[in-house]
Amino acid sequence: MIKQYENYLTKLFLKNILTIIIVFIFLSFFLNIFEEIKYFENKESNIYYPIILTILNIPSIIFEILPFVFLLGVMFFFISLYEKDEIDLLISNGVDNLKITIIITIVSLVLGVVLIVFYYSFSANLKSLYLNTKYKYSNTSDHLAVVNEDGLWIKEKSADNRHIFIINAKSYNINSLEKLEITKLNLNYNLVNTIVAERADIKSKDWALKDVKIYSNNKKTEFYESFNYLSSFNEEIISNLYSNLNSLNIFQLIQLKDNYKSIGYSATEVSLHLNKIYSLPIYLTLTTIIGALLMFKITFIKSKFFLVVIGVLVSVVFYYINYFSILFGKNETLPVVLSVWLPQIIMFLICTFGLTKLNEN
Repeated sequence: MIKQYENYLTKLFLKNILTIIIVFIFLSFFLNIFEEIKYFENKESNIYYPIILTILNIPSIIFEILPFVFLLGVMFFFISLYEKDEIDLLISNGVDNLKITIIITIVSLVLGVVLIVFYYSFSANLKSLYLNTKYKYSNTSDHLAVVNEDGLWIKEKSADNRHIFIINAKSYNINSLEKLEITKLNLNYNLVNTIVAERADIKSKDWALKDVKIYSNNKKTEFYESFNYLSSFNEEIISNLYSNLNSLNIFQLIQLKDNYKSIGYSATEVSLHLNKIYSLPIYLTLTTIIGALLMFKITFIKSKFFLVVIGVLVSVVFYYINYFSILFGKNETLPVVLSVWLPQIIMFLICTFGLTKLNEN
């Protein structure tokens, strides 16, 4: 049976985490809604669309700042204990600093697992709905690009809006598509012709096709050593197809990773994102320990404001350590797995050293 003090500390910790989350939900709403209002100001849409889109986007924002939320939650948890002199009461009953830290650490680990199993899929689905809704009102809503097991697929309209092009490439490398097939249709989806090319240089929107064959119902097959095709896409646009990976759940990310590999395209960013998700429970656990170590060692600071400032500074330091490490992973200077886990190994060493000294006066 859970001891009474463990039950109390768990509830108090969860209460503070929930309070911080609620505060950030309101902050995110007011910071995000102005951006959505500006986006829709020249578009024909209902007045409530900015509000709906802001609500859909908030869960994803909260997921991104969870380590910061947990650090502040830990700090306010200890502030509450110190204000009521409950720390001294716990110590007098044999509950030392290490035991308190272990309790909230276990809660953080369990909560982290629950968050990636349930909450992340929920936030990803809402983010996907957010992007799809916003996409309908963008200037590129007539264009579509996806990657699946059959390669890269693009659907786009011609500049004069008189034809539709369906493009399939079996392989996608930096600046080029290979084994390319472009099907030209009229607006009634009747076939006009089919362009087959061995390779296309897509550095610009004016694609340079090589070894081209053009098949048509009304003409003989035409052969060209080189041929130009004007597209709405270039390498930069295509490479950012899934730049917002937060809109994909874990299963979709794994499938996207496999699809990228099947067409010869680098899946580094997807692998990085997956490892960031997998590492979240450990990251939140280590953040909780860091917060506890800070609060036990800076008891001489009584101002809540300065404690929050310290929490923000610590979060910023670890954010940039993670940022630069992942940047090395994106550039493939470091292996993907190491780039995500290296900052947490550093945090683990700090936590291990701090915990050994936790009950020392």
